[in-house]
This record gives sequence, structure tokens and C-alpha cells, in this order.
Amino acid sequence: MSEPVRVRPELLERVREIENVFIPLADGTRLAARLFLPAGDGANPVILEYLPYRKRDFMRARDEPMHRYFAAHGYAVARVDVRGSGDSDGVMTDEYSAREVTDGLEVIDWLSRQSWCDGAVGMMGISWGGFNSLQLAAQRPHALRAVMTLCASDDRYSDDAHFMGGCLLNENMQWGSILMTYAAMPPDPEIVGARWRQMWRERLEGLVPYPAHWMSHPLRDGQWRHGSVCEDFSAVECPVYAIGGWADGYSNAVGRLLAGLDVPRKGLIGPWAHTFPHRGYPGPKIGFLQEAIRWWERWLRRVDNGIMEEPMLRVWMEESVAPAPQYDERPGRWVAETSWPSARIEDRIYSFGAEGRLTAEGATSGRPVTFASPQNTGTVSGEWCAFGAPGEMPLDQRPDDGRSIVWDSEPLEASFDILGAPRVELEVAIDQPQGLLVVRLCEVAPDGASTRVSYGLLNLTHRHGHDRNEPMVPGRIERVEVRLNDIAHTFSAGHRIRIAVATAYWPLVWPSPAACTLTVDPVPSRLLLPFRPPGDEDEALVPFSQPEEAPGIGHNPLRALPFRRSFERDLVTNEFIYTLRSDGGEFGDHSLARLEELDLTLGYAFTRRHRIGAHDPLTARTEVSQWIELSRGSWHTRIECETSLASTHDAFQFVGEVRAYEGPEVVFRRRWNDELPRRGL
Repeated sequence: MSEPVRVRPELLERVREIENVFIPLADGTRLAARLFLPAGDGANPVILEYLPYRKRDFMRARDEPMHRYFAAHGYAVARVDVRGSGDSDGVMTDEYSAREVTDGLEVIDWLSRQSWCDGAVGMMGISWGGFNSLQLAAQRPHALRAVMTLCASDDRYSDDAHFMGGCLLNENMQWGSILMTYAAMPPDPEIVGARWRQMWRERLEGLVPYPAHWMSHPLRDGQWRHGSVCEDFSAVECPVYAIGGWADGYSNAVGRLLAGLDVPRKGLIGPWAHTFPHRGYPGPKIGFLQEAIRWWERWLRRVDNGIMEEPMLRVWMEESVAPAPQYDERPGRWVAETSWPSARIEDRIYSFGAEGRLTAEGATSGRPVTFASPQNTGTVSGEWCAFGAPGEMPLDQRPDDGRSIVWDSEPLEASFDILGAPRVELEVAIDQPQGLLVVRLCEVAPDGASTRVSYGLLNLTHRHGHDRNEPMVPGRIERVEVRLNDIAHTFSAGHRIRIAVATAYWPLVWPSPAACTLTVDPVPSRLLLPFRPPGDEDEALVPFSQPEEAPGIGHNPLRALPFRRSFERDLVTNEFIYTLRSDGGEFGDHSLARLEELDLTLGYAFTRRHRIGAHDPLTARTEVSQWIELSRGSWHTRIECETSLASTHDAFQFVGEVRAYEGPEVVFRRRWNDELPRRGL
């Protein structure tokens, strides 16, 4: 069982806090910041976290235990709301906008000139904060000495919540709808004063229907190249520590950053979901805050503490496990590579043979296999990106295996490890101009249980690159490669390796406009597994410290609602309906909570529903509904946001509505009804 986080209350004596300061920008905008400073009047390095997620209220419980910990260990921390969020001025127009980057440069400069800063700034963050840490590092501000990026990506097209392998993720709808709701929230009158209504009105009138905006860029164009540091790794000149988790949606970026950057760098990938490693789920948790302090000591204080003499990449090698909707802890062990890519890792090649056999010898026979996946393939996929909530992990894959073409190896004579990206090369044809491939790598236990190890997607119109859309010629065999997600995994002796290929993956991926029939020629097709031999570095690894943090705020739950995930099948219409009801946020299952120190009541609830008919991709529909509220005394605000997505053969149909309430009165209502050409999606 993963160790609990140790809370150290004595650290509060070493910290002083400033609830809010305004950072002035050149255009007259003010950004709101909360400061956590070491006790005393000395100058210290500063750690910046720069987010749109409201430092004052919804993220307060997450921020305090971490940032107080850093301050207690001698680092000033600035937690800054980006333009148009929280208590900052302005309007937020997009993720990682050019304006956000320019503002961030001014913030770093301002921080470096404060009396409590010694001139050195580090930047860190998870998800959004991990993205903009890399983006600002690529601008080379003088004061920025190092970054720590967690659960983020160097490539905004290939590895983010919008597209995967050129396919449209349903996560685009979920995340875009959440961001619409966050962007519509008001500032706190206790911080900004009487102008809060004017600021709120500006935000509401400037709202962007993010899901539709992102869908209007289905190719890897300037929208996605902006902010993708993989476009020019040489622009980053400061040290980078990249961290991810195998259950997260962003772990592929860690290896790319290590391979592409030419600066002092480290990588760490645990079994975790989209969470900080000291609270990592699935476990084991680690002493991440202590590891972060070691990083900052080396690069902000120039202490030669040996952290850079340790292996460049450290990962959790996951062992075989029975499929389950969640795991408290993933069995495995820490392993390491001194450099990445590792010269020790070589492809182990398996051929696709006759009668569904996967063999280490070259295939000499096998007829082409033709198959059409039903549209409900993917019902046991789990979430694209897990956040540590119940029910997110992939279930037993046998239902989806039965809706796919599969090739199985013989039972393995000995266990072995893989580390990196499995790849599958296929010779395929489809009977439509457009279609998608889903390739899953599974491990099959002797009892038949099928555990997904990794998977990859490919929009076949993107087979020659994500910057173009080239329809397939129906019936023409073409060779394609599907790169699966990076993974570290031990295949157990006596188990089988399975490759499953399908043409649908709902609700993870929006379906092609027409159901297609896939033909695979197995003889020239093959699987390439990144085989990793045991390494001496593994035995020499120093264990991580046990997780610990400083105290955070208390909160009082006022009303709790259950967390539910369910799949239904309508036996009359043969429609499959996936529903998620979550109360989300930092307060687990509590839809309403009270922050006594702020005299503030806050709440959030979320419902997501995906539906599709078994045989018609044009029945696909996604609906997202949210409410979020803040209240103090007579001040009561509420945002309601409802969005939906459907499609015809040629277009997407996005509908959205946002309603803002002050007390019982609707003070703002806006509706979008956008039709967007599919353009190969």
C-alpha cells in the first residue's frame, strides 16, 4: 500500500504569506498573485506557478501544502492568475496565447526585481503550468534559471487533450467545456473591489467556445505549432526536469524532451495519473517535494548536491496486473537509464502470421483479414487521461478484443521488460476514403483476462503527416505505422502478447463519418517492442523519500453527491450510453464546501454523457453539463454551462450555452450554434 503523505505543521512557523499583490504589466493590466515567503526579510530565489485556475478559492487546498513547503525551505513562491482568470484583469482568449507568454515574461522580470528575490527565478507547474513553463523557457528570460514541468507536453498537436494520431479526442469537448466555465467565473470583490462586475462582464462577453475553436484546426497548423517547444528545442537554454505518469495523458513528452533538449535535464515517470507525485495515484507516492527542493537547490542556489550525477531517466517498471477500474498501487520497481534514447534498448520484432498468431519468427503465410468494428468498440477503454478518480482505468479488454482483429503470441517462456514506444507496421486497405486505426497492445493472462499495456491511434488521412489530409483510395493496400504510447512494462512468463486492431474507439475518439471495413495483410505486418535488458543502474538507485507536505486549509463539506460512472445499452435502439457524474474539484465528492477563513462557499458539479448506436457513426453525440458557484453573505454568483457535439457526414454541429447568475437573476446568457466542416476528422 502506498505511504500516506506526512503533514508537517511545524513548517508554518517558517512561512509568511501575502494573500494578494497585483503585478503591473506594460499595457496597464494587473495580474493577481498570492505570495508564500520564507520568514524574515532576506532575499531568496523565487518559484513561479502561473495558472488560470483561481489561486484564491478552487485551487487553494492544492496550492497551500506545496507552496508553504517550498517557502519553509527557503524559497519565495508566487502563485499567479493568468490574464482573464481568478482576480487578474483582462480576458482569456485561448490556451497558451501569445499574450499569456508575453505577460509571463513581464511577471518573471517583476519577480526578479523584488526585494525578497535574489534575482533567480524557477518555474514549475502541472498540466497548464507545465506547458507554459516550457514555453517561457523557450523565450530565454534572463532571470529564469530552471524549470520543472509535470504532466505537460512539448507538442500541442500530438500530445494534448485535442487530437491523438490525427483523430479527434472527446477530451476536446470535455476540457474545452470546463475551460469555458472557468473563464466565465467572476473575480472576488474582496480582492478587486467594486469593479468586479465590470471585470466579470468583460469576461462573459469575451467568452470563446473553446471546443469549436480547437476543432476548427484539425491539422497541425500554426494554432498548434505555437507553444510547441518541439518546433525548436534549441530555444530552451535552462535546465529542465520533466515528470509524468503512465496513467496520465502526457507521458510521451518526457522521452521527447530528454532526446531533443541540449541542456542539463532529467526525466521521471511513475505509475501516477494526472497528479503531483507526492499525492500520486495509483501509488506508490514519493517524496516529490523533497526531490523538487534538490532540483531548485542545484539550479537556483548553485549547490552541487549530486542530483545531476544520477541517471537521466528514472521510471516505474509496471508489472503484470489483473485489469481493474482503479488501483491503489501498481506493482513494479524503479529502473533507470543514464541517457535517453538508451543505446541498450533494441526492437524485439514479432510477425503477424496465419490464424491470428503473433510469432517471433518471420511470417511465411497468412491470408488478408477483413473486419469492421462496431461503433461501440472502446467501452472498456478507460479515460484518455486519468486524474486519480475511481473508475478511470481500462477494464478487462476482452469485450473490445472481440470487436477487433487480434493476433496472439504463444505463452512466453520467460518474462521480459519493455521501455519506450511500441510500434506496429501494417499493410492495410479500407473501403472508404476516410477511417481510423486503433491498435492496442495487451497482455493476456492464462485465465484469459486481457490487460491493456499501451495503445495508439491513426487517422488514415494523416498517414503521410499531420499537416495534410489525404483521403485513402478505397481498396488500395498501403503501409502505415502506428506508434503506441510510451510505456515501461514487464510481460510475465506464461502470459501472451496480444495485438488488437480496430476501426472505432468510442467514447475516447470521435468516429469517422462512415463505418469502414478494414483489410490487413498480415505477412508484411509486424510489431516492434522496445526490449530493455536489465541494467546495473537499477540496483544502485537511491530510494525516494517518503511523501510529505506542509499543512493546507480546512474546509467543511455542506452537501455530498456520489461519484458515478455507468454504461447503459438500450435493447430497443441498440444505443450505448456512457455517463459520468462527478463533483470534481479539490474537494473530492463534495459538491458544496465552505472555506471558513475566506467566509466563502463554493461548489462544482459536472455531468458528461456519450451516446452512439452500434452500427451508425453519425449517431455519435457528446453532452457536457456543469454548474459552478461562489458565494459570501449576500454575494452569490453561479455559472451554468451546457455544450453538445454531434456530426453529419460533412460537418460537426457544436451547441453551447452559458448562463451567469447574480443571486437568482440571470445577468448574462449566450448561446453558440456552430457548424464546422470535418476536414478529414
